[in-house]
Amino acid sequence: MLVHSRKGRWAAWAVFFVLFLPLFALPLLVIVAASFSTSWSGAFPSGPTGGHYAAATRGESLEALTTSLVTAVTASLLALTVGSWAALAAANLKKRGKAVLDALFVLPVAVPSVVVGLAVLVAFSQPPFLLNGTRWIVILAHTLLVTAFAYQSVSAALTRLDPAFEQAAASLGARPGHVLRRVKLPLLLPSLNAAAGLCFALSMGELSATMMLYPPDWMPLPVQIYTATDRGALFTGSAVAVVLMGSTLLVLLAVSRIRTRASYR
Repeated sequence: MLVHSRKGRWAAWAVFFVLFLPLFALPLLVIVAASFSTSWSGAFPSGPTGGHYAAATRGESLEALTTSLVTAVTASLLALTVGSWAALAAANLKKRGKAVLDALFVLPVAVPSVVVGLAVLVAFSQPPFLLNGTRWIVILAHTLLVTAFAYQSVSAALTRLDPAFEQAAASLGARPGHVLRRVKLPLLLPSLNAAAGLCFALSMGELSATMMLYPPDWMPLPVQIYTATDRGALFTGSAVAVVLMGSTLLVLLAVSRIRTRASYR
């Protein structure tokens, strides 16, 4: 920690727990408690049961979880590809050109996501790019919403990258493509993994734009959580929410392991 005195460390930990517990930990614990309950009429839930998880891990819920995973993985890969390519291209632009490109990529997250959903719905509901009613319009919207984070992460990593590595490789006769594959991308691998994890997590939890676009056969898990709680099935919705949190955390842990190994290399 940055605080070196013993009293300062205890004070910092006390402030952390005072802020963390009521703002972050307690709401999550409430959801977990509700997922194992059948009623909640007093201060604490009652009627413990695991039946809600049986419904949350089969049938429509399992299909919705698969839909969310496929959507998040596809959108993350597309966002990482487009964002990384744009960041590499922007690094060679002049200051004004880079500022314009930065603004274009940040624009989807500078406006409410429901606006992005409406824009995608209007733009792709007519030929020749008719995507309305298909899974691809959902994946496209998620890609637009998370690409900015991949672009910003790679751009920040490029500014910290020592140009001496590229210059040394070029002085030995390496072509630009070879330098990119063998020098620059390996050095950017920790940032690429971090960007992939962030894009995945944001896509798994996206709701506003998805509500405007999803077809009946491509319902992600956040939409099912919303519909379940809207019908009054709060305890089943809580179990589905815990499944969503758990699956997202598992993927993020796997990505963090990859990022740790990449940083070690």
